[in-house]
Amino acid sequence: MSTKKDNIILITTDQQRFDTIQALGNQHIFTPHLNYMVSEGISFTRGYADCPICVPSRTTIMTGKKGYRSGIIGNSNHQHLMEHLTNTRKTLPAILTDHGYQTKAVGKMHFIPSRANYGFEDMQLPLDYMRFHDKNQQVARPKAHGLGECSLEPVISTVDPKDSMTTWTIDESIDFIQTRDPLRPFFMWTSFTKPHPPFDPCMDYWMLYDTDKMPVPTYGDWSKTVESTPQGFLAGTYENTSVHLHTPQQMQSVKRAYYAMITQLDYSLGQLFGCLREDNLLDNTWLVFTSDHGEMLGDHHAAQKNLFFEGSAHVPMIIVPPHNRGLDRSKQVDLLAQMSDIYPTILDIAQIPYEKDDVDGCSLLTLDKERVFYGNTLNTHFCVMQDNIKLIYCRCGGHYLLFNLNNDPMEQHDLSTNSDWNDTLVKLKKMMFDKISETAPEVIENGDYIITPEPKFAGDVNGRWLGFHYKDYSIDTFH
Repeated sequence: MSTKKDNIILITTDQQRFDTIQALGNQHIFTPHLNYMVSEGISFTRGYADCPICVPSRTTIMTGKKGYRSGIIGNSNHQHLMEHLTNTRKTLPAILTDHGYQTKAVGKMHFIPSRANYGFEDMQLPLDYMRFHDKNQQVARPKAHGLGECSLEPVISTVDPKDSMTTWTIDESIDFIQTRDPLRPFFMWTSFTKPHPPFDPCMDYWMLYDTDKMPVPTYGDWSKTVESTPQGFLAGTYENTSVHLHTPQQMQSVKRAYYAMITQLDYSLGQLFGCLREDNLLDNTWLVFTSDHGEMLGDHHAAQKNLFFEGSAHVPMIIVPPHNRGLDRSKQVDLLAQMSDIYPTILDIAQIPYEKDDVDGCSLLTLDKERVFYGNTLNTHFCVMQDNIKLIYCRCGGHYLLFNLNNDPMEQHDLSTNSDWNDTLVKLKKMMFDKISETAPEVIENGDYIITPEPKFAGDVNGRWLGFHYKDYSIDTFH
């Protein structure tokens, strides 16, 4: 590795599931620039979020700590943790800033409070984009369609591509590159808000999929109907969406809108990569790409994130090194990678030492062995995975599901009641119980889990919320 400090660009999307890159097998989507990253870099095809929700994953990227270790296992307030780690100069941007990097954040950070920089020298947020357009509605008026931040119905954007938040994110990223201090290396986090709902692609990109029939959602022997699916897994879907009412054909339109948004952000990457090439930066700039979590997209009648099914917890992860580094290109790594690996990977790229005991992950540049995965969201959904055998437990209703991802990659066949898998089930249950006893003892009583009631029927939840927003600038959750 060169002794000169390289630039680093972390590119993240919001709510992009693992199977949405053409070069990695999805022949229904257009992703030329993600394809370029796959061909030029290293793809970690088994990347997972240990707490597949916005704030926990972003906190993990910033701190190197998994959600169950930091205590951030939901979209709750992480201010105390982040303030402490910023003051002790242990957040990712604080460390990089202290080592001479220009540090810039563009796009959704979902920090609490929203304007806290937690070590970044400068940030530009979706709040800034929305404030500009609120003051200049004669230019464009984003999100005038009324669908909120959780709705999974398709709708067309009320702005042209040039006025979209996706284009704004790339424009501001390029502006930083072109106006930076050329004598210092830089770290920039370019954070897209899409394809998070609302599913409102610009018309140009919606029309790209006019003739392409989208695949219908995946269902399994345990999820043949909404009613037969263990209801604890669908409680979040009922609370925030109407997906349980959608037909498979309606979900095809939802998927079309989702793919269209991914294609738009992918095409915008072409401008960023073009800027890097024209400014001769590809020879000393690393690209790291991932998403904070996935999107169930109707699989098993579920929507959004929170869950440990593949659509929700399995995310893309790609690293593109600068030219002439001697690293493999167009390589796919099938070892387990995790969100907590991003922090040590970037510090490794920057050649900055760190206390390994403070970090839960490892550098993806030196990943050479399989690991056991454990995850917790909201002290309700838990997962243990070893050698691609995944055990999921939902405390809402007390349901287990067991899958062999080696030959059942979309979790269609539950093995938890298959006697041939009983020994594996017992082993993974013990691993899970031991981990929960250590990290979340409050959910255990008298040697067993405290089970919470599941919905009695579709829609039986309190406080349904579809992510309504108008002009609330107290939180940075505009998409």
